[in-house]
Amino acid sequence: MKGPSRRLFLQFSGLAVLLTACAPHTGPATGPATGADAEASAEALILLGRRWREVTLGAGLFDPAREPYRARLARLGAAARLHRDALTPTGRSLWPDLPFPSLGATPARLRAMARAYALPGTGLTAEPGLGSAVATGIEHYVRQVYAADAGQTGNWWDWQIGAPRALLDAAVLAGPHLTGGQHAALCEAVDNFVPPDRLDDYAGNSTGANRVDLCTVTLLRAIAGADPGRAALAVSALSPVFRYVTEGDGFYRDGSFVQHGWVPYQGGYGAVALTGLATLAAVLRGTPWEIADPAFRNVLDAVDRSFAPFVHDGACLDLVRGRGVARRPYGDHARGREIAAAILLLAETAPAADRARWRGMVKGWAARDTAKPMLRAAEGGDPAFHARLAAVLRDETTPAAPEPPGHRLFPMSARAVHRRPGWCAALSMASSRVAHYEHGNGENPRGWHTGAGMLYWWGRGHGDQYSDSFWPTVDPYRLPGTTVSTLRLPDGAGGAWGDARPPAEWVGGATDGAYAAVGQHLYGLESTLEAFKSWFFLDDAVVCLGAGITSRDGVPVETVVDNRRTGAALTGAALTGAALTGAALTGAALTGAALTVDAVAGWAHLDGHGGYVLPPGQPLRTLRETRTAGGATRSYATIWLDHGVDPDAAGYVYHLMPGAGPAATRARAADAGWARVLANTSAQQGIEVPSLGITAACFWAGGRAGRLAASDPCAVLVRDLGDGTATVTVADPRADSRADSPRDLDGLTVTWDRAVAGIVDPHPLLGSARTGARLTIVFGRSAAQAGASRTVTVRLA
Repeated sequence: MKGPSRRLFLQFSGLAVLLTACAPHTGPATGPATGADAEASAEALILLGRRWREVTLGAGLFDPAREPYRARLARLGAAARLHRDALTPTGRSLWPDLPFPSLGATPARLRAMARAYALPGTGLTAEPGLGSAVATGIEHYVRQVYAADAGQTGNWWDWQIGAPRALLDAAVLAGPHLTGGQHAALCEAVDNFVPPDRLDDYAGNSTGANRVDLCTVTLLRAIAGADPGRAALAVSALSPVFRYVTEGDGFYRDGSFVQHGWVPYQGGYGAVALTGLATLAAVLRGTPWEIADPAFRNVLDAVDRSFAPFVHDGACLDLVRGRGVARRPYGDHARGREIAAAILLLAETAPAADRARWRGMVKGWAARDTAKPMLRAAEGGDPAFHARLAAVLRDETTPAAPEPPGHRLFPMSARAVHRRPGWCAALSMASSRVAHYEHGNGENPRGWHTGAGMLYWWGRGHGDQYSDSFWPTVDPYRLPGTTVSTLRLPDGAGGAWGDARPPAEWVGGATDGAYAAVGQHLYGLESTLEAFKSWFFLDDAVVCLGAGITSRDGVPVETVVDNRRTGAALTGAALTGAALTGAALTGAALTGAALTVDAVAGWAHLDGHGGYVLPPGQPLRTLRETRTAGGATRSYATIWLDHGVDPDAAGYVYHLMPGAGPAATRARAADAGWARVLANTSAQQGIEVPSLGITAACFWAGGRAGRLAASDPCAVLVRDLGDGTATVTVADPRADSRADSPRDLDGLTVTWDRAVAGIVDPHPLLGSARTGARLTIVFGRSAAQAGASRTVTVRLA
């Protein structure tokens, strides 16, 4: 150990011993430590502080003299030098451009200066003047703004998480230059806003990602104040985060992650929680406070169950990003990198099998992210993540994992993700337990209809379809897949922070892991609209059915087949909303800027995107337009079905074929028997696809759809496997996870009119079964698996 690094080590070690000797102890500790105990505590706190710096700075992971690290560190040092030289403490600010209270920017600037002090290669590593400037800034800010006797105003998060974390991190990184009095004043101020009893109850805004952040603040408070009791409190208070929840914030058994009570949030608060937990696991490893709760296994499992399904080719899907979708272009790729960074860090403390699998998964994401190449984008961020990712990409023993084909359904968050070779689709719905959308802090005020059955999809080369200024420029009343009333809504309609929820309980579906039948009982936001929508996810298509579409809003109701951002500005002919029906076209095909529609043959095709099968007789309309908002101009091709003003029990049928060419689209439209519609009413919706051996239905009420019958509302997916066996998958999407819920599959009877010789693999919840000329199965109840799919394998006669 030489030069600045050795000096830092000696400075930090001496400071930790001094603070341990003089600091008051709070939290679970029963009394002051003496003798050997005090010495052990001092050593443990020295280790804890060193681990924090090593993990958060990426010690030993990169060579600061090599690119891209040299340039990145030089920029950090140059900025820190400017901030040091411009530091002018007054009663109104630390810097003239950041007037108080500046709860976000001022602490963040102090933290950036402290990182320049602690990182190698910045030109200011261990530079006394910079360290003293950080200490002066912290002391002044604590005296003027973040004071022990100050009151909390505005957003609670700034006072309890944002500001204290940045200030404490800066204090730990530049610790040798803070006096004991400065440390004590900072700790007293933090205690004013984040006292130990803040972690007593796992409720309110001390849940999920917020709880992880509060525990991180508490741990940093323990390091800065040399308080082993506070360190123990920080770790013990994490445990509720590890356990599955059945309502509210946190991780669910089905892989959902929810924050703000009603908002699916893997790509926001979930990523924050994963990053925080990965950091704490690494920091605490090898210390007396190492995480030992067996339930931490749920966090490791969440990588595969909760996060990986929502990352496609390096981008985190927008349907789990809440109000964050509206923040900036390519925010989905930035969140994908954040999740990848957390996974690679978590892998360092995970079992070997998890570590190998995750490294291959992240390598695959990076290899396929051509829209915003991950390694290149990481050059401007955390050098530790760039170094970890670069090492994985260089590692020839780690193969890049491909996209895993199959279907993942998340009933507790009304989300679904479907993957097939060459394409991926994702569905966003709303229910009595999942918000229509989230807005807050002025963000995403027009996300009204993202929960109205928005169907996202990506083909090859479409990694930026929703990334490149889609949200500011798309027509918010025409989101793909949705059925909406065109009633004009005010910004923020329905309430903030996910308060807008419909009364719908039947939202979800059944999946066997490869295919799925998914449905949504749709209620419009601040509208009289009601509809029944079903999606059947197959090999090369999604078959979409709508029924019972009814409204009394006095405006047209539309189902948006698709609304694709087409990239280039419009050239040539444009279709501008003219009705395209068989009667109007009399067999002609119209082409406008690569959008081809043949309404008589029943198909449409968008060059470079995919095909659509639209059975004739439906009120089909198209539009090519260029839209400008937020300084961005983007072109769109929109296909929709116009149900008219105040429809009564209207419906629709169409097939989405991602990536299909014109010939494949025409051929599918000509094969009327490929997918047979068994029912499309407000009571049942179902299809049969003989070539795949699939029969599937969403039963909104008990009844019959083709050869399937059900006694009560449910979703059913039957698949003939072609080897003499078949699977029957059943779910009750109305199921509530609470223990006192009066419903689940209790007594549900499903009948399949197909000769069955016997049961090969019964589900544990199967109550009884009768085989012979037809199959009849009856399910029991288990609230612990609410909304989950149950599969029974049978031998065909």
